[in-house]
Amino acid sequence: MDSGIECALSKFADDTKLCGSVDTLEGKNAIQRDLDTLVRVSLVVTETVDAGLFGEGIVESLIHAWEHLLLQPKPKNQDFSTGNYGRVIPASATIFGMAIECKEIRRHHRVGMQEIAGVHLSNSVQFFSPTCASAGSEETVEPYTTEKLSRIPGGYIPLTEPCRVMTVDFNNLQELKSLAARKPWKLSLPVIEGGILDAVVVWFVLQLDDEHALSTSPSEETCWEQAVYPVQGLPDYSVKTGDTVLMEVCCQDCYLKIQKISSLPSKCGMDISERDDTLGLGNEAELCDALAGLQTTSKQDGNAQVCVLESTEIALLNNVLYHKCFKAAMDKVLSALNPSKDSQSMDVDGHDSGMNLQENQNKSFLDAAPDPLYVLDVSEGFSILPIIAGKLGPVRAYSSVEKEQHQAALNVISEANHFPKETLEFWLSHLEDESVVLQRPKSDKLWSIIILDVIETSGLIQQEVMEKAAISRCLLHSGGKIFPQYVLVYGMLVESESLLLESAVQGTEPTLGFNIAPFINQFKVPVRVYLDLSTLPCVPLSKPAELLRLDLMNPLLNSSSREVKVEICKSGQVTAIPFWYHIYLDEDHSLNTSDESSHWKQAAVVLDEPLQVQVGDELVLDVQHHKSNICITIRR
Repeated sequence: MDSGIECALSKFADDTKLCGSVDTLEGKNAIQRDLDTLVRVSLVVTETVDAGLFGEGIVESLIHAWEHLLLQPKPKNQDFSTGNYGRVIPASATIFGMAIECKEIRRHHRVGMQEIAGVHLSNSVQFFSPTCASAGSEETVEPYTTEKLSRIPGGYIPLTEPCRVMTVDFNNLQELKSLAARKPWKLSLPVIEGGILDAVVVWFVLQLDDEHALSTSPSEETCWEQAVYPVQGLPDYSVKTGDTVLMEVCCQDCYLKIQKISSLPSKCGMDISERDDTLGLGNEAELCDALAGLQTTSKQDGNAQVCVLESTEIALLNNVLYHKCFKAAMDKVLSALNPSKDSQSMDVDGHDSGMNLQENQNKSFLDAAPDPLYVLDVSEGFSILPIIAGKLGPVRAYSSVEKEQHQAALNVISEANHFPKETLEFWLSHLEDESVVLQRPKSDKLWSIIILDVIETSGLIQQEVMEKAAISRCLLHSGGKIFPQYVLVYGMLVESESLLLESAVQGTEPTLGFNIAPFINQFKVPVRVYLDLSTLPCVPLSKPAELLRLDLMNPLLNSSSREVKVEICKSGQVTAIPFWYHIYLDEDHSLNTSDESSHWKQAAVVLDEPLQVQVGDELVLDVQHHKSNICITIRR
């Protein structure tokens, strides 16, 4: 980007007869004195753009600049050399959009199953991610998420050709002012490849001046991510060649919003073969309005309980292995503590039995078990683990979810599974001091299972997790367990130029000769988070090695520091040490945070200086664990 702006600035200096003066100290001082005294300036350069172009406030900033800072704009067909005029770099931008199929986006924004580990998700609960929920909201919420599509796990399939969404002229004050007031307009994209409609992605081309442009297209290798508008609420997400993807576009609250995304089957008779453009304007508006009744979205069910979850929470719900492992591990503990549990466990599917009989059995369920087992889930965010536990026998399961909307959704799911009300309770409502979450369920009772969140979705260890484990051990019934029981940290040595370039400024060439690295790099972070190792451009230089053990049940097995010897299996430069976790609920049930289905991301320690290695070399990793932070240094 810097080289493009340098070219544009040089051309501007030449046009305004400043070319000689900007290269000398005297000339720079003269320009500064002029800027100090002038009421108006000739040029404003701004990079206040995000993946959705408008999200950093570029429109508002430039409206203010044109009204209070810049000289009047150049009239059409007028040369800059004939007078003093105001000008903005970038001069304009064109936004493009495309509908895609992408499994990774889908699993983060749509719950893809009706049953999870034996728990039926009620049709009366509709799950939405924040970006989709914001489409019909009056709140100023960022209406898109972002992804680097060139690195997204599993890739993506374009379902339509790229389509021009809009063009904006940053040198036209009236156009900038009219953006927010512009009425929503319709857009139609012909489907060229059949598949599943998961999202509309957006990128832009910044026209710096007449000669220089920058693109954030997913086909370009840049630092930019693309804006992603996930599709939700359709009765059917499948499209085929010849269908049309319809949407509504507006610039509301200084964001580019793409909403009311739907599909029109080709059999509906929309003829797009003779269209001169891909914008779908004009008479298309009437067609889209007529289609509104055909798109029976889930929001039309006025009785449905809407539950807005973060994208990571939706990905967790879609993690089948996670819930199966927890179910099996909890069942193992509860069976050991209550041998008669198997004859008492709930079968609440409602299949092959009368519903009234089933409900009567469940109503008397806890009464028949005078001493139920207590399960506490204090994991972060939305979790159905307490409901899964409630199906495993005489259990009182406590959830620590805080949001009323989440509690209401869990209650609806419990009712759909015909649970008695006593089976699921919300732990925070029982506490006088919510800051002390870990305490006995009752004065004379202890927990059979306590579920802790050990790993953040970012790939880091949760803060104070070992302190929480120490308290939890004191609250366990004899034979009770903390889940997970222990965690193994794994890592490997890699060569990754991408991680190096994205972690610190490298030399002066990228910054046009300005030596800013010593200053900017003071603020670099030693650990990169939210990485996808499956798509990270890197070359493994060693095999994965166990770096550390975090034991929540047996603290004597823990060590705050460890030396690990690693043998190099491929010559190259070690630039980073990615790490991930194997989470052991017990010896038979474990989860790998680097699995394809995992809702967790990975992290990596990036070295200050690359280390040249040869096949057969042996390196020593010094691994330190202090207050949930992992520090890894490397030496020969």
